[in-house]
Amino acid sequence: MRVTVLTGGTSAERDVALASGLQVARALRERRHAVSVVDLAAGFVPPEQENALLPGGVGREPPPLEHLRELERGMLGSGLGEIPVVRSADVIFLALHGGRGEDGTVQAILDVVGAPYTGSGQLGSALAMDKDLAKRLLRDHGIGSPAWLMAPATAARVKRAVGFPCIVKPSKQGSSVGMSLVRRGSDLSAAVAEAARYDDEVMIETYVAGREFTVGILGDEALPVVEIRPRHELFDYECKYTPGMAEEIVPAPISAALRATLQRAAQRAHRALKLGGYSRIDFRADLKGGIHFLEANTLPGLTGNSLIPKAARAAGMEFGVLCETICRLALGSRGTKR
Repeated sequence: MRVTVLTGGTSAERDVALASGLQVARALRERRHAVSVVDLAAGFVPPEQENALLPGGVGREPPPLEHLRELERGMLGSGLGEIPVVRSADVIFLALHGGRGEDGTVQAILDVVGAPYTGSGQLGSALAMDKDLAKRLLRDHGIGSPAWLMAPATAARVKRAVGFPCIVKPSKQGSSVGMSLVRRGSDLSAAVAEAARYDDEVMIETYVAGREFTVGILGDEALPVVEIRPRHELFDYECKYTPGMAEEIVPAPISAALRATLQRAAQRAHRALKLGGYSRIDFRADLKGGIHFLEANTLPGLTGNSLIPKAARAAGMEFGVLCETICRLALGSRGTKR
């Protein structure tokens, strides 16, 4: 296959996207595919310059990106569709996280260009990225999630509707960027302001004490359940991308009944949100064993520290085969993206 890995961009998750993209490119080349790399913020990247994209690896915090945003706007105008390796690719592998790479914008552009791409289509991407809409839709499908409301909201209203402690986070971001655990009403405004740095909408959600799990979906099949035990109280950006900052156990040490419940809920969420190809669905299990949907990731990380590759490996699928399978799922769904 001729595969073009589209990565980078200017979301707060740029470094994560680059780490995913470079790993995917290496793995597909080892599988003897012809691979090109394109940075959504800068265009085609010659092979000899790829390693310079992320020389220090993923940092502990999101990088500053103002200097790249004008370049990305140009790419999202006419630039992306004019790149020869985009137009000639058999499939575009989307190694993008957050921002316009995961909210349906890039997917809509590639639909117009006519280039097949990995992951979900424009509609599913937009639905899943907007946590408020996703929770409303899944509630109608009988999949519960923590109580929530959208900012602005007074501390008194939050106490009544959500309670303290609560989670404050951008409504349309991933990788736990801008997320805070708020224990007192006096800390609410600062947490909302922090989340608002990354998005124009901020969600305030009940904090569910308990265990955290994630379930990958590949095609329409659920991968083994992963339990996440972060060093910090929350599975934040640092814990996600710094080796040793979280224990990720796969298969999760849980009962067969809980495993089946989580996998079925993940499959239902994947279908209800009109996702395609692959996704990762995150849950918390409360102290009574009830499960609560947190969010759906339409382009989950594929870095050396990411969860989907670990789950696939537990199912007997090495990383290169996983990447190849994702490509073939995209080719099989050509013309059916929504």
